[in-house]
Amino acid sequence: MMKQRIQQELQVVEATYGVKILYACESGSRAWGFPSADSDYDGRFLYIHPPDWYLSIDLEHKRDVIERPLHDSLDLSGWDLRKALKLFYKSNPPLLEWLGSPLVYWDRYTVAQRLREFAPRYYNPLACSYHYLHMAQGNYREYLQGERVWVKKYFYVLRPILAINWLERGLGVVPTEFSVMVEGLITSPALKRQIEDLIAAKKAGQELDDGPRIPEIAEFVEVEMTRLTSNRFEVAIEKQPVEPLNTLFRSVLAEVWQS
Repeated sequence: MMKQRIQQELQVVEATYGVKILYACESGSRAWGFPSADSDYDGRFLYIHPPDWYLSIDLEHKRDVIERPLHDSLDLSGWDLRKALKLFYKSNPPLLEWLGSPLVYWDRYTVAQRLREFAPRYYNPLACSYHYLHMAQGNYREYLQGERVWVKKYFYVLRPILAINWLERGLGVVPTEFSVMVEGLITSPALKRQIEDLIAAKKAGQELDDGPRIPEIAEFVEVEMTRLTSNRFEVAIEKQPVEPLNTLFRSVLAEVWQS
């Protein structure tokens, strides 16, 4: 039912803004695999305007984001394809997570698959590592200090820590699904069991705000945060040309508006 509602909302977006939606998916906790029973739906999409919209002297001043007000647990927003490609060139982690989302609402054109194929070429593990480290530091500092912690925030430190571990091992683009990283990286049976129990509790709707620290998870987080905070990521990055993305943009314009 929710998928149908989101697809209907996407049709409203197309009609209201005169765009074509290329790809739409779920992001956030539902895509990561640890939603609460009452988690909002965070729908994210890529869209494209007709060609004349881009042939304007004031293009740089035009709005390239569409945001719909949060309504009945649905948060819906999207990026213009030109904006998305500029961010893709910089290896933007949220965009890469959208492309890897297990919950896809709309995929009518070829652009999402083509971007996935381009990802290994343009992926910048150094930029992504610092992005995830910043996420982990903020949540760790604010919510996980002391003997009593904000329990659900363990997810928002564990996930970026595992993302950095994934990158350190040279495993490629970070998976959107948290469980993939847990299975691929966590070797301690006790730690894995506590993480799985925490996921089950969150999905069951248990209150996971203030509570005692979880021993195995807390120890892992503390050790990793100490290591990562004092570490400098050293990865050789070869600058890639932007022209293949320009070509992709032009071909998508033709695919969508000239077919």
